[in-house]
Amino acid sequence: MTHNARQRFRAPPKFKLRDEDADDDVFSSRAANPKLRKSKAKALDLDRTAALIDRIAALQDKLYAQHKQKVLLVLQGTDTGGKDGTVRALFKGISPMGLRAVAFKGPTDAELAHDYLWRVHQYVPANGEIAIFNRSHYEDVLITKVQGWIDDDECKRRYAQIRDFERMLAETGTVIIKVFLHISKEEQRERLQERLDDPDKQWKFNPEDIKQREKWDDYQRAYEKAIRETDAPHAPWYVVPANSKTHRNLVIASLLLETLEGMDLSYPPPHPDLSSFTVE
Repeated sequence: MTHNARQRFRAPPKFKLRDEDADDDVFSSRAANPKLRKSKAKALDLDRTAALIDRIAALQDKLYAQHKQKVLLVLQGTDTGGKDGTVRALFKGISPMGLRAVAFKGPTDAELAHDYLWRVHQYVPANGEIAIFNRSHYEDVLITKVQGWIDDDECKRRYAQIRDFERMLAETGTVIIKVFLHISKEEQRERLQERLDDPDKQWKFNPEDIKQREKWDDYQRAYEKAIRETDAPHAPWYVVPANSKTHRNLVIASLLLETLEGMDLSYPPPHPDLSSFTVE
């Protein structure tokens, strides 16, 4: 059973990113029963998420078989926000047929020689697919703006271009879900330190993350602006509290399940010409 996650976590028109909201665990088992031990609540949330993933997998099979609609799940967030972890946790139990994850890194020389949406458009989902964007075209109104590589006028033009791009995708059959993984500044500090302290995680650490962390407030404002400027009924933004990884996964699984359930998915009808066939 889901809890109307699309309504609960939809970004309001004039929302503000506040560190304290990143701890909101309104969907968790502990929120429903504060007397539960933390470990017990976490185990229950893992079980609930696994049940949602089973239902998502069944609907994804229909999506792939029907081969008419497609889903684009955009994951955005600050460094250590949990984008990779979300992909691992939610999609490991789903058939790779009709599923594609794309991680957008810094653009290559070839990509820079084109317009900034060129590299993105080639990875949008085809009929029957769910595509997950780990970062996305939104980097081109986030890091570019915070670093001063584009000015306010260019940023405004890009907001308009992104709105047009997403409207075109929606009008050609793509159902769009955009998720901002909201962690606090302290949570980011702890996760970065954990990477430094654990030899098996040091490969994830990039000294550039420390430099970007110095501009935390600038990035928060850039995210607020981008989300407000590009939220739309056909391309909604959801702000998911992500300090708790189990709560994060539960919420995003709920968002995806509710979206798929609203798509009128079904298997194609039996082909009448096949009724006469018999396999000997």
